[in-house]
Order: sequence, then structure tokens, then C-alpha cells
Amino acid sequence: MNGPAACPLRSAHSGTGTEPPALSAVTSSADPGAVYRELREKRGIVARVELEPGVFAWLVMGYRELLAVTRQERLFSRDSRNWHDLNDGVVPPHSELLRMMSWRANVVGADGPEHRRLRAPLDEGIAGIDQRGTRLRVGAVCTELIEDLAGRGRADLVNEYALIVPMLALASLFGMDDQEGRELRNALEALSALFSDTGDAAVGRRHFEQILLDTLRARERAPADDLTTAFLRHPNLESETERVQSMAAMIMAGNESIAAWIAHTLRLMLTDARFAAQVHGGRLGVDDALDEALWRDPPMSNMPARFARRDTELGGQTIRRGDVLILGIAAAHDDPAVRPDDSVEGLGNRAHLAFSAGPHACPARVPARLITRTAVNTVLHLLPDMKLTVPAGDLVWRPSPWARIPVALPVEFSTAGIPRAPARH
Repeated sequence: MNGPAACPLRSAHSGTGTEPPALSAVTSSADPGAVYRELREKRGIVARVELEPGVFAWLVMGYRELLAVTRQERLFSRDSRNWHDLNDGVVPPHSELLRMMSWRANVVGADGPEHRRLRAPLDEGIAGIDQRGTRLRVGAVCTELIEDLAGRGRADLVNEYALIVPMLALASLFGMDDQEGRELRNALEALSALFSDTGDAAVGRRHFEQILLDTLRARERAPADDLTTAFLRHPNLESETERVQSMAAMIMAGNESIAAWIAHTLRLMLTDARFAAQVHGGRLGVDDALDEALWRDPPMSNMPARFARRDTELGGQTIRRGDVLILGIAAAHDDPAVRPDDSVEGLGNRAHLAFSAGPHACPARVPARLITRTAVNTVLHLLPDMKLTVPAGDLVWRPSPWARIPVALPVEFSTAGIPRAPARH
């Protein structure tokens, strides 16, 4: 065979194949699974990769190795102040990596007792969510979005649906209305690097946090049954800044992950005729499709990051103090030691690592599933005959070392039977 597909590892890097491959090229390749398998075969279960020119990391691709990293926070920290390349100036101050990997004074960047203190408000607030009320609100949001597309017979289910639903849903959990949710989303779109502190990004970040601060202060005056009030009342959050940062951490983490989950589940149903037929035939439920999507394309293909606190060994590699490790979730799902059966009978397996594991495992998996399930169900109900308008192989992926999300998911459908949105004045 000739061409890039003949050597996936080389196609993921412009060099000779001896240098560490660029992680973003791996993620956006036509067949990342093949690249991960070749990378595992040639370089081992823990492999060196390039995050950006001159900045390297260890990609953890083994299922058991990934569990070991996530469960040992005393050895593998979430605090990027342990990152030697950052401290030594190897990572430039305007690096795009800092979007996801710079330290923030919130639950994401904390370890040990401090992490547990900041994590408790999230766990307890999420446990108190009214799931039925949330499902109804999310269903209304999804229905309205589809109603707005009803007369066209065509839509992009990524940009006109999957990327919009999560922010509006998450905003509602914090007591914000759709207008405020859209304002939050616009604040994120206005900046390409939320966690950077330079130029327009800093302005966008301040705008995003100001919306949350305004919501928090409104709940001080008028408490409500929402997560903002729960955070406001929780004794573990000791300042206004901690409350805002807790809100920001949950919204940011949830927004991208849920959007990717919705997009991948819909893509699965549109491109896998066997699976789509089973779902529509009633043999499988949408939850089976959701779990299959998590196995095949987890919302975060590669999750940053852990930082070694001391020299150690992992997967046959010597890890030095200050090295960065990336959780290769998609690669770990393809680990031959645990890879699930591809048959329909093998579906329903929830041993995936899409929500990570250990102390920093996602606290919001229940509302995330609720939002995603509702979004997918609504599309299936209102657009039962939707079809992809391009060949599945022509779908293009957003360039990112972390997530594998289609640039677009164009579909066409009949408009008969779709309720029309009332005219807005």
C-alpha cells in the first residue's frame, strides 16, 4: 500500500519516524487507532510525544498504566507548577498549551486535602440536582434549536446543535437563563485561549468570569434552587473567588466534553449502519450508543496532565521529576488487554476511562449523561430520517492534541412533522 495510510506513525509527524510524533497530528489523523497501535508497538505502552515544537511529554497508552497514574496523586500531581519545562522557560509564555495546562487556583490544579476541600462542593451540589427538571429544561432547549432549523431541511449538527446545547444546559444548572447561557458561550468563542493571560484572551476570560460573578451576587440577594446557591452556601468555599473558580471549572470542563460526546454519538448513528439499525429497531437503547461512543471516541482523546513529583518508572520508561504525562484515554481504550468486543452483544460495557479515574475523576458524569442522552434522543425523535450529506470518510477533524471533534456534521432531513418555532418578536 502507498501513501500516508501505509505508515500511520510517520504520517503523524513530518520527520523520519524516529522523532517523537506530534500529538495533535495523531489526534487529527484519519485513523488515530492505527497510529496509537503502531506507536505502542514501536515505542511502548508509554511513549514520548511532542506537544508543540521543542516541548515533549509522555503519552500513557496502557489501560492499567493510566489507572496507576490517576490513582497515585502523591506521585503524579495535577499541579503544573511541578512542570520543569514550564519552570525552565522551555514552554513560551504565550503557548497554546497553557489553555489546558497552566495552573489555576481551583479544584483542577489541586491535590490531596486541598483538592478534597474544593471537590466536596461539586460532589454535593451535583448530587442535589433535580434530574427530572433538568431533563425537561434540556429537552426544551434541544427542541427549540431543532425547531429553528425546521424549515431548511439541512443542518450542521456540530455547530448548530452539539456545540450549543451543553452551555445552555450547564448555565441552567447554575440558574442562568438562555440569554445568559448564550452570553457565556459567546465569551468563550471570543477567546481562543481561555486560560491564557495575554491580549484578547485575558479580556475574554475576565468577561466570562464576570458573568459568573454577577450570577453569584444575584444569588446572594435572592437564593434559588440551583448550583450557584449551593456553592454560595457551602462552607468549604471560603471566598467569592473560590466560588467563581469552582463555577468556571465545572462549566468549562463540562461544556467541551458534553459537546464532543453529543457529536460522536450522533456521528456513530449516522455512519455505522449496523449500529444505527439496532438503535432504531429498538434492540438497543440510546445509553448503549452513548457508551459505545465513549469507547470509540472519548470526549477527551488525550487528557492533560499529570506531573511527576519524583523520578519513577512507568511502562518500562524512566520518568524524571517534573516530566509531564498525558492520559491517552483513546489509546488506552484500544489497549489489547482490555479492548471490548466490537459486536453488538458486547455493548453496555462501562469500564471505559472517558471520565478519567482516581481522585480527579469527573464529578459530573450523571448530569453529563443526562444532557447528552436528552440531546441525542431529541434529534432521533424530531429528525428520524436524517442522513449525512457527505461520505463519512470526508469528515474533517478539528486540530487539537486533546480532543477529536468533527469540524461539521452536515445532515439533511424531511421537514414534515417537525414542530415550527413560534415567531419571535
